Amino acid sequence: MIDISVIIPTFNRLWGLPKAVDSCFSAGCSVEVIVVDDGSTDGTWEWLQARKDVTSIRRDNWGKDWAVAAGMAAATGTYVRFLDSDDWLQPEANADQFKLARESDADIVLAGYTDFFESSQRLEPHSWVDCDDFVAQQFGEVPFSHYSAFLFRRGFIQDIPHRQEFALRDDRMFMLEVAIRRPRLAVYRKSAFVHRHHSRGRLQRQTGFRRMYADWTNIEVYRKAAALLEARGELSPRRRRAAASYIWPIVRNLARAELDEAAAAAEWISRLDPAFVPSVRKPILLGYKWLGFRATERLLGMRARIRGIPSSGPPE
Repeated sequence: MIDISVIIPTFNRLWGLPKAVDSCFSAGCSVEVIVVDDGSTDGTWEWLQARKDVTSIRRDNWGKDWAVAAGMAAATGTYVRFLDSDDWLQPEANADQFKLARESDADIVLAGYTDFFESSQRLEPHSWVDCDDFVAQQFGEVPFSHYSAFLFRRGFIQDIPHRQEFALRDDRMFMLEVAIRRPRLAVYRKSAFVHRHHSRGRLQRQTGFRRMYADWTNIEVYRKAAALLEARGELSPRRRRAAASYIWPIVRNLARAELDEAAAAAEWISRLDPAFVPSVRKPILLGYKWLGFRATERLLGMRARIRGIPSSGPPE
């Protein structure tokens, strides 16, 4: 029986894939590595054919979500985790987290992670932050780590897909759906994986239209998750506050490019948490009160253009 299935979707990432794959194997547990090549043209598929210790699946570039679905369909491990081919696992993470999973009968073994900045070779660790409300944490009340650091019981998440309609924020929707199911949790107190920051482009970092779309998608993720909780009678004031606080800066950023959508999202936040007070300067807060979100953000946008402030800059 396989203990852990590691699913690695990849597209033209052969430069990082060997390190990602090699990091998955460690003594102390049996691991199957499933690499789903989503139509790479850089020799990835040919490299995979030489790796007899890897289950390789070839797809026709339908995107990460379908690649993950293909990996899940092939997985046989008791537990499963997801890893981008840009990144890698810490030594012994799989073995140690699986041991903890067996001892605690956890549905998820949580952990912190480490950022690696390729240009400077700098490492920045992020320890796991304890929180007594896992849903509020996943809404952003406190840092929620990175889901590639987590080990999931396969049977617990088998029917929770990476949803294509939230393609740029599919992992956030996935984690919120997982949290809503009230999983049994255990915490691995070490960094479980390394998240590489590089100049070759990542799905998480976008500019232009894709940045705007990513912001809009993030808002839709929170709307959907809040609706799911409300239908269950579990959208507590604490969770409302966490969601509103986390999504507010994203709404303001969206206003720079798509004011109508941002105004609709700001109205949703006011309904979600009527007591929410945005963390902005007092003149802007007064503007929201007397002029409304749309008029205030329009005036701020006009001032920014006059002053030559880039639209991609942070909101005031």
